[in-house]
Amino acid sequence: MPECLIGADDAPDAVPVHALEPDGLDAFLESRADLAGFVRAAGFKANAGSILGVPGGGGIDCFLFGLGREDDRAALLPGRLATGLPGGDYGLAGGFADAGVATLAFALGAYRFIRYRDRDRGPRLVLVGGPEARRIIRIADGVYLARDLINTPANAMGPAELALAAEDLAARHGAAIAVTQGDALADGFPLIHAVGAAATPSRAPRLIDLTWGDPAAPKVTLVGKGVCFDTGGLDIKPSAGMLLMKKDMGGAANVLGLAHMIMDARLEIRLRVLIPAVENAISGASFRPGDVFRSRKGLTVEIGNTDAEGRLVLADALALAAEESPGLIVDMATLTGAARVALGPEIVPFFTREEGLAEALATHAAAVADPVWRLPLWRPYLSMLDSRIADINNAGATPFAGSITAALFLSRFVPEGQPWLHADIYGWNPKDAPGRPEGGEAQAIRALYALLESRHAA
Repeated sequence: MPECLIGADDAPDAVPVHALEPDGLDAFLESRADLAGFVRAAGFKANAGSILGVPGGGGIDCFLFGLGREDDRAALLPGRLATGLPGGDYGLAGGFADAGVATLAFALGAYRFIRYRDRDRGPRLVLVGGPEARRIIRIADGVYLARDLINTPANAMGPAELALAAEDLAARHGAAIAVTQGDALADGFPLIHAVGAAATPSRAPRLIDLTWGDPAAPKVTLVGKGVCFDTGGLDIKPSAGMLLMKKDMGGAANVLGLAHMIMDARLEIRLRVLIPAVENAISGASFRPGDVFRSRKGLTVEIGNTDAEGRLVLADALALAAEESPGLIVDMATLTGAARVALGPEIVPFFTREEGLAEALATHAAAVADPVWRLPLWRPYLSMLDSRIADINNAGATPFAGSITAALFLSRFVPEGQPWLHADIYGWNPKDAPGRPEGGEAQAIRALYALLESRHAA
Protein backbone atom coordinates (compact mmCIF):
# COMPACT_ATOMS: atom_id res chain seq x y z
CA MET A 1 0.00 0.00 0.00
CA PRO A 2 1.37 3.47 -0.81
CA GLU A 3 2.64 5.09 2.38
CA CYS A 4 0.42 8.11 1.73
CA LEU A 5 -2.63 5.98 2.64
CA ILE A 6 -3.39 4.90 6.19
CA GLY A 7 -6.04 2.84 7.95
CA ALA A 8 -8.63 4.59 10.10
CA ASP A 9 -7.47 2.77 13.24
CA ASP A 10 -3.98 4.17 12.74
CA ALA A 11 -5.16 7.76 12.42
CA PRO A 12 -7.41 8.55 15.38
CA ASP A 13 -6.59 12.26 15.16
CA ALA A 14 -7.10 12.63 11.40
CA VAL A 15 -8.10 16.18 10.47
CA PRO A 16 -11.30 16.31 8.39
CA VAL A 17 -11.24 17.79 4.90
CA HIS A 18 -14.46 19.26 3.53
CA ALA A 19 -14.88 19.68 -0.21
CA LEU A 20 -16.95 22.68 -1.24
CA GLU A 21 -18.34 24.15 -4.43
CA PRO A 22 -18.65 27.94 -4.64
CA ASP A 23 -22.44 27.73 -4.68
CA GLY A 24 -22.44 25.56 -1.55
CA LEU A 25 -20.04 27.62 0.54
CA ASP A 26 -22.67 29.83 2.20
CA ALA A 27 -24.81 26.85 3.20
CA PHE A 28 -21.79 25.14 4.73
CA LEU A 29 -20.84 28.24 6.72
CA GLU A 30 -24.40 28.58 7.98
CA SER A 31 -24.14 25.05 9.35
CA ARG A 32 -20.73 25.84 10.88
CA ALA A 33 -21.20 29.33 12.31
CA ASP A 34 -18.11 28.78 14.48
CA LEU A 35 -15.94 28.77 11.33
CA ALA A 36 -17.75 31.38 9.27
CA GLY A 37 -15.95 34.49 10.48
CA PHE A 38 -12.48 33.09 9.88
CA VAL A 39 -13.34 31.62 6.49
CA ARG A 40 -14.87 34.83 5.20
CA ALA A 41 -12.01 36.92 6.57
CA ALA A 42 -9.54 34.64 4.80
CA GLY A 43 -11.29 35.28 1.51
CA PHE A 44 -11.88 31.60 0.77
CA LYS A 45 -14.15 31.29 -2.30
CA ALA A 46 -13.93 27.51 -2.93
CA ASN A 47 -12.06 28.07 -6.19
CA ALA A 48 -10.77 24.90 -7.82
CA GLY A 49 -7.84 23.47 -5.86
CA SER A 50 -7.85 26.12 -3.13
CA ILE A 51 -7.07 24.89 0.41
CA LEU A 52 -7.71 26.63 3.72
CA GLY A 53 -6.82 25.41 7.19
CA VAL A 54 -9.37 26.58 9.76
CA PRO A 55 -8.18 26.91 13.37
CA GLY A 56 -10.21 25.79 16.33
CA GLY A 57 -9.79 24.28 19.77
CA GLY A 58 -6.11 25.11 20.03
CA GLY A 59 -5.22 23.53 16.70
CA ILE A 60 -6.62 23.00 13.23
CA ASP A 61 -10.32 22.20 13.27
CA CYS A 62 -10.53 21.22 9.62
CA PHE A 63 -9.37 21.99 6.11
CA LEU A 64 -11.59 23.30 3.35
CA PHE A 65 -10.94 22.24 -0.22
CA GLY A 66 -12.36 24.19 -3.16
CA LEU A 67 -13.89 22.25 -6.02
CA GLY A 68 -14.54 25.28 -8.18
CA ARG A 69 -17.13 25.31 -10.93
CA GLU A 70 -17.79 21.97 -12.56
CA ASP A 71 -16.62 23.13 -15.99
CA ASP A 72 -13.30 24.33 -14.47
CA ARG A 73 -12.67 21.20 -12.43
CA ALA A 74 -9.76 18.90 -13.28
CA ALA A 75 -10.76 15.24 -13.24
CA LEU A 76 -8.18 14.33 -10.60
CA LEU A 77 -8.50 17.60 -8.69
CA PRO A 78 -8.41 15.96 -5.21
CA GLY A 79 -4.84 14.97 -6.07
CA ARG A 80 -4.01 18.59 -5.26
CA LEU A 81 -4.49 17.73 -1.58
CA ALA A 82 -1.42 15.51 -1.66
CA THR A 83 0.81 18.49 -2.42
CA GLY A 84 -1.18 21.28 -0.80
CA LEU A 85 -1.78 19.90 2.70
CA PRO A 86 0.97 20.02 5.34
CA GLY A 87 2.30 16.80 6.80
CA GLY A 88 -0.21 15.00 8.98
CA ASP A 89 -3.16 12.63 8.82
CA TYR A 90 -6.42 13.56 7.12
CA GLY A 91 -9.83 12.12 6.40
CA LEU A 92 -12.40 12.99 3.74
CA ALA A 93 -15.31 14.55 5.62
CA GLY A 94 -17.86 15.33 2.95
CA GLY A 95 -18.59 17.11 -0.29
CA PHE A 96 -16.55 14.76 -2.47
CA ALA A 97 -18.72 13.23 -5.19
CA ASP A 98 -16.96 9.87 -4.85
CA ALA A 99 -14.70 9.23 -1.87
CA GLY A 100 -12.99 6.33 -3.62
CA VAL A 101 -12.12 8.41 -6.68
CA ALA A 102 -10.88 11.24 -4.46
CA THR A 103 -8.73 8.82 -2.44
CA LEU A 104 -7.16 7.39 -5.59
CA ALA A 105 -6.51 10.90 -6.92
CA PHE A 106 -4.79 11.75 -3.62
CA ALA A 107 -2.62 8.63 -3.88
CA LEU A 108 -1.68 9.40 -7.48
CA GLY A 109 -0.81 12.97 -6.53
CA ALA A 110 1.31 11.86 -3.57
CA TYR A 111 3.74 9.82 -5.70
CA ARG A 112 7.42 10.78 -5.47
CA PHE A 113 10.46 9.14 -7.04
CA ILE A 114 12.79 8.68 -4.09
CA ARG A 115 15.46 6.28 -5.32
CA TYR A 116 18.16 8.95 -5.32
CA ARG A 117 16.80 11.60 -3.00
CA ASP A 118 15.12 11.37 0.38
CA ARG A 119 11.90 13.31 0.81
CA ASP A 120 10.05 14.37 3.92
CA ARG A 121 6.92 12.36 4.49
CA GLY A 122 3.93 14.22 3.13
CA PRO A 123 0.31 14.15 4.24
CA ARG A 124 -1.48 10.83 4.69
CA LEU A 125 -5.12 10.13 3.93
CA VAL A 126 -7.41 7.68 5.69
CA LEU A 127 -8.25 4.93 3.23
CA VAL A 128 -11.93 4.44 2.50
CA GLY A 129 -13.34 1.21 3.88
CA GLY A 130 -14.86 -1.82 2.16
CA PRO A 131 -13.88 -3.64 -1.03
CA GLU A 132 -13.09 -0.34 -2.75
CA ALA A 133 -9.98 -0.02 -0.59
CA ARG A 134 -8.26 -3.03 -2.14
CA ARG A 135 -9.03 -1.73 -5.63
CA ILE A 136 -7.59 1.71 -4.85
CA ILE A 137 -4.38 0.17 -3.53
CA ARG A 138 -4.13 -2.14 -6.55
CA ILE A 139 -4.45 0.68 -9.07
CA ALA A 140 -2.14 3.03 -7.19
CA ASP A 141 0.50 0.30 -6.87
CA GLY A 142 0.31 -0.39 -10.61
CA VAL A 143 0.67 3.29 -11.45
CA TYR A 144 3.56 3.66 -9.00
CA LEU A 145 5.32 0.67 -10.57
CA ALA A 146 5.07 2.15 -14.06
CA ARG A 147 6.21 5.59 -12.87
CA ASP A 148 9.17 4.16 -10.93
CA LEU A 149 10.40 2.18 -13.93
CA ILE A 150 10.14 5.16 -16.28
CA ASN A 151 11.79 7.59 -13.86
CA THR A 152 14.78 5.33 -13.27
CA PRO A 153 17.71 6.58 -15.39
CA ALA A 154 19.02 4.40 -18.17
CA ASN A 155 22.27 3.53 -16.39
CA ALA A 156 20.14 1.71 -13.80
CA MET A 157 17.34 0.56 -16.13
CA GLY A 158 18.79 -1.30 -19.08
CA PRO A 159 17.39 -4.45 -20.67
CA ALA A 160 18.79 -6.61 -17.85
CA GLU A 161 17.21 -4.48 -15.12
CA LEU A 162 13.90 -4.33 -16.97
CA ALA A 163 13.93 -8.12 -17.14
CA LEU A 164 14.63 -8.25 -13.38
CA ALA A 165 11.67 -5.97 -12.72
CA ALA A 166 9.45 -8.33 -14.72
CA GLU A 167 10.88 -11.30 -12.83
CA ASP A 168 10.14 -9.61 -9.50
CA LEU A 169 6.56 -8.99 -10.59
CA ALA A 170 6.20 -12.58 -11.76
CA ALA A 171 7.48 -13.89 -8.42
CA ARG A 172 5.08 -11.61 -6.55
CA HIS A 173 2.08 -13.07 -8.34
CA GLY A 174 3.19 -16.63 -9.03
CA ALA A 175 3.56 -16.09 -12.78
CA ALA A 176 5.93 -17.95 -15.09
CA ILE A 177 8.59 -16.02 -16.96
CA ALA A 178 11.16 -16.78 -19.65
CA VAL A 179 13.81 -14.45 -21.06
CA THR A 180 15.52 -14.95 -24.42
CA GLN A 181 18.75 -12.99 -24.65
CA GLY A 182 21.43 -11.79 -27.03
CA ASP A 183 22.33 -13.88 -30.07
CA ALA A 184 19.65 -16.43 -29.15
CA LEU A 185 17.21 -13.88 -30.59
CA ALA A 186 18.82 -13.84 -34.05
CA ASP A 187 16.81 -16.66 -35.62
CA GLY A 188 13.37 -16.26 -34.08
CA PHE A 189 13.32 -12.50 -33.49
CA PRO A 190 15.63 -10.91 -36.05
CA LEU A 191 14.27 -7.37 -35.74
CA ILE A 192 14.68 -7.33 -31.96
CA HIS A 193 18.18 -8.69 -32.37
CA ALA A 194 19.12 -6.14 -35.03
CA VAL A 195 17.98 -3.14 -32.98
CA GLY A 196 19.77 -4.32 -29.83
CA ALA A 197 22.94 -5.67 -31.45
CA ALA A 198 25.01 -2.50 -30.96
CA ALA A 199 24.69 -2.47 -27.18
CA THR A 200 27.42 -3.77 -24.88
CA PRO A 201 27.12 -7.41 -23.74
CA SER A 202 25.79 -6.38 -20.33
CA ARG A 203 22.98 -4.54 -22.11
CA ALA A 204 22.25 -7.18 -24.73
CA PRO A 205 18.69 -7.34 -26.10
CA ARG A 206 16.10 -9.52 -24.46
CA LEU A 207 12.59 -10.79 -25.08
CA ILE A 208 10.68 -11.07 -21.82
CA ASP A 209 7.75 -13.50 -21.86
CA LEU A 210 5.54 -13.61 -18.73
CA THR A 211 2.45 -15.82 -18.42
CA TRP A 212 -0.13 -16.06 -15.65
CA GLY A 213 -3.56 -17.49 -15.00
CA ASP A 214 -5.66 -20.46 -16.03
CA PRO A 215 -4.61 -21.64 -19.51
CA ALA A 216 -8.29 -22.30 -20.27
CA ALA A 217 -9.31 -18.71 -19.48
CA PRO A 218 -9.73 -16.06 -22.21
CA LYS A 219 -6.32 -15.05 -23.51
CA VAL A 220 -5.18 -11.44 -23.24
CA THR A 221 -1.65 -10.52 -24.37
CA LEU A 222 0.07 -7.25 -23.51
CA VAL A 223 3.06 -6.10 -25.56
CA GLY A 224 5.23 -3.22 -24.34
CA LYS A 225 8.02 -1.39 -26.12
CA GLY A 226 11.10 -1.71 -23.93
CA VAL A 227 13.69 0.56 -25.56
CA CYS A 228 15.67 1.37 -22.43
CA PHE A 229 17.54 4.17 -24.14
CA ASP A 230 17.26 5.47 -27.68
CA THR A 231 20.16 7.33 -29.24
CA GLY A 232 18.41 7.12 -32.58
CA GLY A 233 21.07 4.70 -33.76
CA LEU A 234 23.13 5.77 -36.77
CA ASP A 235 20.36 8.27 -37.57
CA ILE A 236 21.40 9.83 -34.29
CA LYS A 237 19.14 12.19 -32.37
CA PRO A 238 20.35 15.67 -31.45
CA SER A 239 21.36 15.99 -27.81
CA ALA A 240 18.08 17.69 -26.88
CA GLY A 241 16.21 14.77 -28.39
CA MET A 242 17.93 12.33 -26.03
CA LEU A 243 17.16 14.11 -22.76
CA LEU A 244 14.01 12.08 -22.07
CA MET A 245 15.00 8.89 -23.84
CA LYS A 246 15.15 6.97 -20.55
CA LYS A 247 11.36 6.97 -20.91
CA ASP A 248 11.43 5.12 -24.24
CA MET A 249 10.67 1.93 -22.31
CA GLY A 250 7.44 3.54 -21.10
CA GLY A 251 5.33 1.03 -22.99
CA ALA A 252 6.99 -1.83 -21.12
CA ALA A 253 6.58 -0.01 -17.81
CA ASN A 254 2.91 0.56 -18.49
CA VAL A 255 2.10 -3.02 -19.43
CA LEU A 256 3.87 -4.23 -16.27
CA GLY A 257 1.77 -1.81 -14.21
CA LEU A 258 -1.38 -3.06 -15.94
CA ALA A 259 -0.27 -6.67 -15.48
CA HIS A 260 0.04 -6.05 -11.74
CA MET A 261 -3.53 -4.78 -11.60
CA ILE A 262 -4.82 -7.79 -13.54
CA MET A 263 -2.96 -10.35 -11.46
CA ASP A 264 -3.67 -8.71 -8.12
CA ALA A 265 -7.39 -8.68 -8.95
CA ARG A 266 -7.14 -12.27 -10.14
CA LEU A 267 -9.17 -11.49 -13.22
CA GLU A 268 -10.32 -14.56 -15.12
CA ILE A 269 -7.70 -14.14 -17.83
CA ARG A 270 -4.82 -16.15 -19.16
CA LEU A 271 -2.41 -13.23 -19.26
CA ARG A 272 0.71 -13.00 -21.36
CA VAL A 273 3.14 -10.09 -21.29
CA LEU A 274 5.75 -9.71 -24.02
CA ILE A 275 8.47 -7.08 -23.74
CA PRO A 276 11.23 -6.65 -26.32
CA ALA A 277 13.89 -4.96 -24.17
CA VAL A 278 16.73 -3.30 -26.07
CA GLU A 279 19.05 -0.34 -26.13
CA ASN A 280 19.28 1.43 -29.47
CA ALA A 281 23.00 2.14 -29.20
CA ILE A 282 25.73 3.01 -31.69
CA SER A 283 28.71 0.79 -32.45
CA GLY A 284 30.21 -1.19 -35.31
CA ALA A 285 27.34 -3.65 -34.85
CA SER A 286 24.63 -1.04 -35.40
CA PHE A 287 21.96 -1.73 -37.98
CA ARG A 288 22.09 0.75 -40.85
CA PRO A 289 19.77 2.81 -43.02
CA GLY A 290 19.10 0.73 -46.13
CA ASP A 291 19.57 -2.64 -44.41
CA VAL A 292 16.87 -5.25 -45.01
CA PHE A 293 15.80 -7.84 -42.43
CA ARG A 294 13.34 -10.68 -42.59
CA SER A 295 10.99 -10.40 -39.60
CA ARG A 296 9.61 -13.21 -37.47
CA LYS A 297 6.40 -13.02 -39.50
CA GLY A 298 8.39 -13.47 -42.71
CA LEU A 299 7.84 -9.96 -44.07
CA THR A 300 11.01 -8.24 -45.19
CA VAL A 301 11.64 -4.78 -43.76
CA GLU A 302 13.85 -2.10 -45.27
CA ILE A 303 15.34 0.28 -42.73
CA GLY A 304 14.43 3.81 -43.74
CA ASN A 305 15.43 5.29 -40.40
CA THR A 306 17.22 3.69 -37.47
CA ASP A 307 15.37 6.06 -35.14
CA ALA A 308 12.12 4.26 -35.98
CA GLU A 309 13.32 1.28 -33.99
CA GLY A 310 10.37 0.86 -31.62
CA ARG A 311 8.06 -0.42 -34.33
CA LEU A 312 10.71 -2.95 -35.35
CA VAL A 313 10.98 -4.61 -31.95
CA LEU A 314 7.21 -4.50 -31.54
CA ALA A 315 6.74 -6.16 -34.91
CA ASP A 316 8.50 -9.36 -33.86
CA ALA A 317 6.74 -9.38 -30.49
CA LEU A 318 3.31 -8.82 -32.09
CA ALA A 319 3.95 -11.63 -34.54
CA LEU A 320 4.71 -13.95 -31.61
CA ALA A 321 1.63 -12.76 -29.74
CA ALA A 322 -0.63 -13.43 -32.71
CA GLU A 323 0.61 -17.00 -33.16
CA GLU A 324 -1.68 -18.25 -30.40
CA SER A 325 -4.66 -16.11 -31.51
CA PRO A 326 -5.51 -14.55 -28.13
CA GLY A 327 -8.86 -12.89 -27.52
CA LEU A 328 -7.12 -9.52 -27.37
CA ILE A 329 -3.67 -8.10 -28.02
CA VAL A 330 -2.82 -4.69 -26.58
CA ASP A 331 0.48 -3.02 -27.36
CA MET A 332 1.72 0.14 -25.69
CA ALA A 333 4.65 2.22 -26.86
CA THR A 334 6.23 5.65 -26.69
CA LEU A 335 6.27 5.39 -30.43
CA THR A 336 5.98 8.72 -32.25
CA GLY A 337 6.47 12.42 -31.71
CA ALA A 338 3.62 12.86 -34.19
CA ALA A 339 1.20 11.58 -31.56
CA ARG A 340 2.25 14.40 -29.24
CA VAL A 341 1.86 16.98 -32.01
CA ALA A 342 -1.64 15.70 -32.66
CA LEU A 343 -2.96 15.30 -29.11
CA GLY A 344 -0.36 16.70 -26.71
CA PRO A 345 1.15 14.93 -23.70
CA GLU A 346 -2.06 14.12 -21.78
CA ILE A 347 -4.32 12.40 -24.32
CA VAL A 348 -3.33 8.96 -25.60
CA PRO A 349 -4.14 8.20 -29.24
CA PHE A 350 -5.14 4.62 -29.84
CA PHE A 351 -5.81 2.53 -32.91
CA THR A 352 -7.93 -0.56 -33.39
CA ARG A 353 -9.89 -2.36 -36.09
CA GLU A 354 -12.56 -3.34 -33.54
CA GLU A 355 -15.44 -0.88 -33.30
CA GLY A 356 -16.84 -2.37 -30.10
CA LEU A 357 -13.43 -2.35 -28.44
CA ALA A 358 -12.88 1.30 -29.37
CA GLU A 359 -16.23 2.34 -27.96
CA ALA A 360 -15.76 0.36 -24.76
CA LEU A 361 -12.28 1.75 -24.10
CA ALA A 362 -13.44 5.33 -24.69
CA THR A 363 -16.32 4.82 -22.25
CA HIS A 364 -14.12 3.42 -19.49
CA ALA A 365 -11.40 6.02 -20.09
CA ALA A 366 -13.90 8.84 -19.57
CA ALA A 367 -15.26 7.18 -16.43
CA VAL A 368 -11.83 6.93 -14.75
CA ALA A 369 -10.33 10.20 -16.08
CA ASP A 370 -7.62 8.45 -18.09
CA PRO A 371 -8.02 10.24 -21.44
CA VAL A 372 -7.69 8.48 -24.79
CA TRP A 373 -8.76 9.33 -28.33
CA ARG A 374 -9.15 7.03 -31.29
CA LEU A 375 -7.21 7.81 -34.48
CA PRO A 376 -7.87 6.02 -37.77
CA LEU A 377 -5.96 3.14 -39.27
CA TRP A 378 -6.24 4.86 -42.64
CA ARG A 379 -5.17 2.08 -44.99
CA PRO A 380 -4.41 4.31 -48.02
CA TYR A 381 -1.48 5.69 -46.00
CA LEU A 382 0.21 2.28 -46.13
CA SER A 383 1.59 3.38 -49.48
CA MET A 384 3.76 5.85 -47.57
CA LEU A 385 5.69 2.83 -46.29
CA ASP A 386 6.32 1.27 -49.70
CA SER A 387 9.76 -0.12 -50.42
CA ARG A 388 11.24 -0.92 -53.83
CA ILE A 389 13.30 -3.80 -52.49
CA ALA A 390 11.37 -5.18 -49.48
CA ASP A 391 7.81 -5.82 -48.36
CA ILE A 392 7.71 -2.65 -46.28
CA ASN A 393 9.85 0.25 -45.11
CA ASN A 394 9.95 1.07 -41.40
CA ALA A 395 9.79 4.83 -42.05
CA GLY A 396 8.25 6.49 -45.05
CA ALA A 397 9.78 9.33 -46.99
CA THR A 398 7.04 11.78 -45.94
CA PRO A 399 6.57 13.37 -42.50
CA PHE A 400 2.78 13.27 -42.79
CA ALA A 401 0.56 11.24 -40.42
CA GLY A 402 3.49 9.80 -38.47
CA SER A 403 1.43 8.21 -35.70
CA ILE A 404 -0.96 6.64 -38.21
CA THR A 405 1.77 5.24 -40.45
CA ALA A 406 3.54 3.77 -37.40
CA ALA A 407 0.29 2.04 -36.39
CA LEU A 408 -0.21 0.84 -39.96
CA PHE A 409 3.30 -0.62 -39.93
CA LEU A 410 2.41 -2.58 -36.80
CA SER A 411 -0.87 -3.71 -38.33
CA ARG A 412 1.07 -5.65 -40.97
CA PHE A 413 2.24 -7.97 -38.20
CA VAL A 414 -1.20 -8.61 -36.71
CA PRO A 415 -3.48 -10.83 -38.82
CA GLU A 416 -6.82 -9.53 -40.02
CA GLY A 417 -9.52 -10.71 -37.63
CA GLN A 418 -7.19 -10.68 -34.63
CA PRO A 419 -8.56 -8.26 -31.99
CA TRP A 420 -5.78 -5.74 -31.39
CA LEU A 421 -5.32 -2.28 -29.92
CA HIS A 422 -2.26 -0.06 -30.19
CA ALA A 423 -1.72 2.86 -27.77
CA ASP A 424 0.89 5.49 -28.69
CA ILE A 425 1.63 6.90 -25.23
CA TYR A 426 3.91 9.71 -24.11
CA GLY A 427 4.64 8.21 -20.69
CA TRP A 428 5.59 11.52 -19.15
CA ASN A 429 4.06 14.55 -17.44
CA PRO A 430 5.96 17.68 -18.51
CA LYS A 431 4.65 19.62 -15.50
CA ASP A 432 2.84 19.02 -12.22
CA ALA A 433 -0.94 18.70 -12.32
CA PRO A 434 -3.45 17.35 -9.77
CA GLY A 435 -2.86 13.61 -9.50
CA ARG A 436 -0.13 13.79 -12.13
CA PRO A 437 3.28 14.85 -10.77
CA GLU A 438 5.98 15.82 -13.23
CA GLY A 439 7.90 12.82 -14.52
CA GLY A 440 7.14 9.31 -15.68
CA GLU A 441 3.46 8.55 -16.08
CA ALA A 442 1.12 5.60 -16.43
CA GLN A 443 -1.21 6.38 -19.31
CA ALA A 444 -4.29 4.48 -20.46
CA ILE A 445 -3.68 1.56 -18.08
CA ARG A 446 -6.36 2.63 -15.62
CA ALA A 447 -8.78 2.77 -18.55
CA LEU A 448 -7.62 -0.61 -19.87
CA TYR A 449 -7.87 -2.16 -16.42
CA ALA A 450 -11.43 -0.87 -16.01
CA LEU A 451 -12.30 -2.39 -19.39
CA LEU A 452 -10.77 -5.77 -18.59
CA GLU A 453 -12.26 -5.76 -15.10
CA SER A 454 -15.72 -5.21 -16.57
CA ARG A 455 -15.25 -8.22 -18.84
CA HIS A 456 -13.27 -10.66 -16.72
CA ALA A 457 -13.88 -9.98 -13.03
CA ALA A 458 -13.97 -13.20 -10.99
